[in-house]
Amino acid sequence: MTVLVNLIVTVGMLYVVPAGLRLIDPVGLRWTARLWPLPAALGAICLWLPRGIPATVLAALYAAAALALAARAPARLLRGRRGAPGEGGRAAARTTTRTAARALAPSEVAVFTALISPSIAAAALVAERAGYRLFGFDLDILALTVPHFHFAGFTAALVAGLVCRATTTAPGGTTLSRWAAYSVPGGTLLVLLGYFVDDWAELAGAVVLTAGMWAVALLTWRDIRPGARDRTTGGLLATSAAVLVATMLLALWWAAGEATGITHPTLTWMAATHGLGNALGFALCSVLAWRRLTVDRMEITP
Repeated sequence: MTVLVNLIVTVGMLYVVPAGLRLIDPVGLRWTARLWPLPAALGAICLWLPRGIPATVLAALYAAAALALAARAPARLLRGRRGAPGEGGRAAARTTTRTAARALAPSEVAVFTALISPSIAAAALVAERAGYRLFGFDLDILALTVPHFHFAGFTAALVAGLVCRATTTAPGGTTLSRWAAYSVPGGTLLVLLGYFVDDWAELAGAVVLTAGMWAVALLTWRDIRPGARDRTTGGLLATSAAVLVATMLLALWWAAGEATGITHPTLTWMAATHGLGNALGFALCSVLAWRRLTVDRMEITP
């Protein structure tokens, strides 16, 4: 399981995150995306070292970059709340209302989640590489938290935001796309809180996250895929949507098993199916497809 998880995390660190940053804001995050592979390479190297000081130091350097990225998240929301310079009276009031709505728009909530997720993954990585049971969690759980927040956290929230922006004008798409953009971050947060509460809380988070991801899959298949310019892009979108149906069903099965005691997959089996499927079938295919769709020019806006 360790080798497979490390490979999955390496893909997330070195390619998925910087490619996703270009989709979020190709101008504002341009240099962050260009420089990201440097700390990501250190983070990837530390995965293959034995636990100890060298691995912990490399993980800490990656964590510093992830924290710097997380610091951009509130700044992005605050920037949206500022009114245009030189406006006053009713114009300023209208601007404040519009920008406040923008800051709380579902696509912005999704982007906020994406930007802070690598820092959660990096904190777990530092603790695991140091052999420290952060908050009392087993080291295996900490190790699995790293890919979870690179993919369920960063990539899933990013794609939910992209889908939300692209489908809010489609017939019937507004409610479902907004639900997806809110529920994917919400479900991810509930799963995280479930770590600290109990297995039933984690199951509730898995239900919400699965519902959001299935909504993303449906919208991708129904509204995004038909507009693809070529078969390759359409195939990538179709693959990402189809994979989500199976992988999130596995996530529900595992969470239900942990809460109720029914027979369910082992962590090793989940890493080989749910983890690998989400990393390659969903995350990688989605990012590749959206880069082809947007030609590196899309910035998520409501």
